[in-house]
Amino acid sequence: MSSILEVRDVSVNFGGIVALDGVSFDVPRGGILGLIGPNGAGKTTLFNCLSRLYVPSSGDILFDGKTILSTPAHRMAQIGVGRTFQNLALFHRLTVLDNVKVGAHCSSGTDFLSNALRMPWVRRDEARLEQKAWALLEYLDLTDVAHLPAAGLPFGTQKRVELARALAAEPKLLLLDEPAGGLNHEEVDELGRLFQKIRDDKQLTVLLVEHHMSLVMAISEQVVVLNFGRKIAEGTPAQVRADPEVVHAYLGTKH
Repeated sequence: MSSILEVRDVSVNFGGIVALDGVSFDVPRGGILGLIGPNGAGKTTLFNCLSRLYVPSSGDILFDGKTILSTPAHRMAQIGVGRTFQNLALFHRLTVLDNVKVGAHCSSGTDFLSNALRMPWVRRDEARLEQKAWALLEYLDLTDVAHLPAAGLPFGTQKRVELARALAAEPKLLLLDEPAGGLNHEEVDELGRLFQKIRDDKQLTVLLVEHHMSLVMAISEQVVVLNFGRKIAEGTPAQVRADPEVVHAYLGTKH
């Protein structure tokens, strides 16, 4: 199976602190890969490199065979990389529908002048984006809250709104940063099934950073483990669970 994402010897230094130290791994196309590690392991730093919020000190990151290091952060959605955030990044005063439409705008073919003059094709494009947004709201069971502001909705619902917005850009690779944070066990199980359904229905690839081990181990085909900025293990969930260095990193003992 070909790789959609290749992380090549990526290091990140913040002053004298080494946040990532020569990390390499591939994400198979169409798979679900879990990225785990104790607090401070470098998971979020790596995610921020993948979405171009941070610039690696050295190394390279290839998406569909091409480096992303020359791509600005605001164009990542256009090339096919979608992301959710550990801390929700919704537009709280906008309605749920408008939040999702914002995500769809990266596939819009209009420009500033056409929008300003309200050319006929702008109206057609807006209608297409709205139709796409409604389809996603129905897919994620959000139609009942479509016209409500995102602020004040239950936390789990807001998580689905952010997911809908990321999917609106029709990504080939979906980066999920702690999506199960703040959810109860039943919601976490439901979320895992949803991610598998999305992967299958939308034919995309998922890279998941998550503290909930049960979720990662249940839905990931491959797992990469970081500790103190280094990759310490990689393999199937069963292989990673049995790795002595992973046990040591989490439990502080090799036995």
